[in-house]
Amino acid sequence: MADLFAESREKRALAIRPLAVRMRPRTLDEYAGQSHLLGPGKLLRRMLTADAITSIILHGPPGTGKTTLAELIAQHTKRHFVRENAAAVGVARIREIITEAEQRLTGKNQRTILFLDEIHRFTKAQQDVLLGDVERGLITLIGATTENPLFAVNSALTSRSTLFRLEPLTEDEVVAVLRRAIADPDRGFGTRQVHASDDALRLWAIKCDGDARRALTALEVAVLSQPAADPVVIDLAVAQDSIQSKAIVFGDDQHYDMASALIKSVRGGDPDAAVYWLARMLESGEDPRFIARRLVILASEDIGNADPHALPLATAGFDAVEKIGLPECRITLAQVTCYLALCPKSNASYVAIDEAVKDVQEGRTFPVPVYLRDGNSAPAGDGQRNGGYVYSQNQPGGIGTQDYLGVEKSYYRPTDRGIEAELAARLAKNKTLRTNEKPTGG
Repeated sequence: MADLFAESREKRALAIRPLAVRMRPRTLDEYAGQSHLLGPGKLLRRMLTADAITSIILHGPPGTGKTTLAELIAQHTKRHFVRENAAAVGVARIREIITEAEQRLTGKNQRTILFLDEIHRFTKAQQDVLLGDVERGLITLIGATTENPLFAVNSALTSRSTLFRLEPLTEDEVVAVLRRAIADPDRGFGTRQVHASDDALRLWAIKCDGDARRALTALEVAVLSQPAADPVVIDLAVAQDSIQSKAIVFGDDQHYDMASALIKSVRGGDPDAAVYWLARMLESGEDPRFIARRLVILASEDIGNADPHALPLATAGFDAVEKIGLPECRITLAQVTCYLALCPKSNASYVAIDEAVKDVQEGRTFPVPVYLRDGNSAPAGDGQRNGGYVYSQNQPGGIGTQDYLGVEKSYYRPTDRGIEAELAARLAKNKTLRTNEKPTGG
């Protein structure tokens, strides 16, 4: 009788949990996605097979299964599982976990996994208490974060851990998760007549953005919002009503990833991709001034003199963004982005200044030729006033024929693209004049 009562109570407790919680994988075989980590021969799978799990950090977007994977690792390795949030756990609690882990190892010969959610919030004081016992294997640390651990997690943790990135689930993987939930009679909706069209499942798979939790929540809303006695029919319209608007993921890591994607799309000459990344950044709450600044930099760095109009247009765009603000300034940013994407590209000026700066920094400094020095600053009588400088405006074509550096250098090397092709021809002509002609007059 006691067993029946306990079983009934467990079923009631399970029934009130959200579908996404009920459908959490119970074994590694049920776990969806992450074949790059758990597929045959992959590192994490090999570590599990050999029971060689050491401290690891799982990082990736929400809903990719970081917590579930940590629980399955503990289950597979038969280790005790302790879950804490790094933002809430204190030093006293860490000491308590260490003491309990030591007692468990001594008394039951069972090791302990400490799972720390939001591990990027782990403090220096917490590390000092825990890391020694992590190093000697008393506790296996598994951390989870949506941030890039190389930037967000303390080096003391990353240096002692193996990093695994979890990727968003593919559309097919999300559809498989949904079908499993519809068919499962114990944890899902297998006891009800639920008929979901392929289009409905595919819509959820697309709109959840790789987050299985959001897709399962949408399925639960669609089922529970219909009368329990009737068969549940989920078509495209029902599916659309049952899922919230996509929440744009935009942590620190995504901020830099999307900015990089925008700039590289413009640099690569693809205005369609560039405008998409621009829209993603704006919809994610990015400061439009940040985008405008990056476009001004790109106009000089990647376009330069191949199209001299690029920099003033980008600068004008930045000024307009400052004055107009959102939402209208998105139009200005789109105009600038599309124009810059279709400009001929050259980084010749960028390369030139970097090479010159390197020469200066490495000590290869060249004295100013006597005839280029400021005559007003030269002491009277030392022969340096005017110093033989030839006024270039008096030369044929207005081109100076003197050596203006004192050594042979070629920092600026124009490309054959856009206006810079014309500048390359001018440069060649100037060099020919300086090499072959003697100055006339003064």
